Amino acid sequence: CWLRLEQSLYLTLQRFQHQKMHAKHHGHESMHTEMILILIAALIVAQIVLVQWKQRQCRSYNLVTLLQMWVVPLYFTIKLYWWRFLSVWGMFSVITSYIIFRATCKPLSGRTPRLVYKWFLLIYKLTYAIGIVGYLAIMFTMFRLNLFFRIKTEDSMDFGVILLFYGLYYGVMGRGFAEICSDYMASTIGFYNISGIPTRNLSSDICAVCGQKIFVDVNEEGIIENTYQLSCNHVFHEFCIRGWCIVGKKQTCPYCNEKVDLKRILSNPYPFLNKCGNVHMYCMGDFWIGSAIWWLGNQLL
Repeated sequence: CWLRLEQSLYLTLQRFQHQKMHAKHHGHESMHTEMILILIAALIVAQIVLVQWKQRQCRSYNLVTLLQMWVVPLYFTIKLYWWRFLSVWGMFSVITSYIIFRATCKPLSGRTPRLVYKWFLLIYKLTYAIGIVGYLAIMFTMFRLNLFFRIKTEDSMDFGVILLFYGLYYGVMGRGFAEICSDYMASTIGFYNISGIPTRNLSSDICAVCGQKIFVDVNEEGIIENTYQLSCNHVFHEFCIRGWCIVGKKQTCPYCNEKVDLKRILSNPYPFLNKCGNVHMYCMGDFWIGSAIWWLGNQLL
């Protein structure tokens, strides 16, 4: 009898607390709906603002987003104790800062353009290879091949997604800094100007990218590098025009800003890649972004 009485009292107390909680949070359902609608509206407005900003002020947009991508991860790596990422980020930042310093020095050394392009080309190669390995690791896990080697699914998937994130993050960072350095170096040399008006006349035997003399004729086979001539008849060192067009993401002549048909001039811009590899790289872009977001979400939650 006492047991039944205790049970009834307990159930009554539970009902009372439940009713009290409902009364306290009455109207929160509509409030949550309003919050979701406000969030969606804010996202739409922010997206429109970003698109307009990018269309009207592309240079400032690229610079601000690049600096945010460079600085913001530092906060999370310190807060969440991601020492591995912090060490890689530190090495990348130190070397890239030195490269940027060399690219912005006046007067500009004749060896600086090649140094800059070689560094960012190395970053491109490394991030491409890391991304491919991460992609294969994820496919390896999805097909359950990791079980044959007694590797846990969580470990295999984390390994692949981390590599994809590293490849995506440092690939985008390298591309952004390479473009900034390309603009600044070419403007400093004087054969190229962002406004389109060169400050120096270009001789027929001078490369407008590095400002150095060209010793190999267009029709000759060079020992180290060849000489390329654009459709506007301006000639450049092979490594310089590769760095300008591929690493610096420039599709115009460094001197007269004429549109450059890169596929016609350099049938294989990177000797270690073929066209299928380049197409595969671009097709992986969306998958990289989704995988990186998924991995970051799991780490933060």
